Amino acid sequence: MSIWHVTGGERLRGSLRIQGSKNAVLPVIAASLLCSSETELTNCPRLSDVEAAMDILRYLGCQAERDGDVLTIGSASPSRCDIPRDLMHRMRSSVIFLGPMLARFGEAHVSVPGGCELGPRPIDLHLQALRLLGAEIREEPGGIVCQAARLRGAEIPLTLPSVGATENAMIAACAAEGETVIYNAAREPEIETLQEYLRLLGAQISGAGSPVIRVNGFTPREHAGLRIPPDRIAAATYLCCTACAGGDVDLLDAEPDHMAPVLETLEAMGCAVTARPGHVHIGVSGRLRAPGAVVTRPYPGFPTDAAPLLMAACLKVTGPAVFIENIFSGRYRHAEELRRLGADITIRGPLAMVTGVESLHGANLTSPDLRGGAALVAAALGAEGPSLVYDDGHIRRGYDGLEESLRGLGAQIWCEGGERY
Repeated sequence: MSIWHVTGGERLRGSLRIQGSKNAVLPVIAASLLCSSETELTNCPRLSDVEAAMDILRYLGCQAERDGDVLTIGSASPSRCDIPRDLMHRMRSSVIFLGPMLARFGEAHVSVPGGCELGPRPIDLHLQALRLLGAEIREEPGGIVCQAARLRGAEIPLTLPSVGATENAMIAACAAEGETVIYNAAREPEIETLQEYLRLLGAQISGAGSPVIRVNGFTPREHAGLRIPPDRIAAATYLCCTACAGGDVDLLDAEPDHMAPVLETLEAMGCAVTARPGHVHIGVSGRLRAPGAVVTRPYPGFPTDAAPLLMAACLKVTGPAVFIENIFSGRYRHAEELRRLGADITIRGPLAMVTGVESLHGANLTSPDLRGGAALVAAALGAEGPSLVYDDGHIRRGYDGLEESLRGLGAQIWCEGGERY
């Protein structure tokens, strides 16, 4: 258990560099299992999810080492094709190892994944994609067994643009005979990063960033080196922290094109936002106004992961702010905790209405999940007096040095307890 101590009332000023992307590095780590190539990844954040992925590789018999922000992976001689329950439950995205194991071994044994409790997140689309590629799948109590003596190219129409299902299909298709076409594919920047890595490994793959991705074979290479791009949700987090506390902050190594809906919404609220490649500046003074309705959608729409942070930034706006959540039914679990700060929030199914208040006060809060926990920290920066955020490891799953970065901007924040990575 970590306890985050936050004393609000300090405006944020200065600059910080944005960490490498959590959601980009995890599927790349899993995809390194595809063949015996050596992989070197730079700009890798120190996160519990990243360490869990590395532990899975080590369990499977691969070499996985860290030196600063560089991960070196050797997958020449993996020795097993199962992932035990304790490792699977350390992160939701552990399901991304299904496709690589099936491609490398023709077999995969896993338990049901863990991660944040954000409502039902079935892996049916992952399994259907693998079935279309020729896998036989048995769902047993608490576990899944995938087997395929031979994978064959197929047309894979996804009923939803699932990021994880798209990634699993892309990776598994590299080992399939013939062409694979994925329709209604997820379009997130992390999909483009995975495509870049698969190409470096020797895959013939195209279309990432569009709704149709094609995979046409794989000739493994000996080495692949890739720099992990900046984390767009971490960048959105620091922008929303500034919106909560006020101030002037420069984000370095940020990619504004990847978070355009967040920047547009903050501008609509009255924040002064300027952006160019690799840099975003935000200036916040005075009380902000409510934006138009914030509706979460698959990329390039407003990201669901940024919605809790934006909600925190709206707690003191003039007028009501409306949020409509279309991705996760359990996304609003942080709202009750925000009310402890004095926020006025009404929830009706997928709709949340935030009526801005004049001021917030410190309180004891409990983090419900990764982004909800970060939203509580952000809101506490804009409250009067001290707050405590009790967190069972969620925040460190997604943020590398959150408290140090915020302290560097002038925030009064420190964290006790919890494992550091």
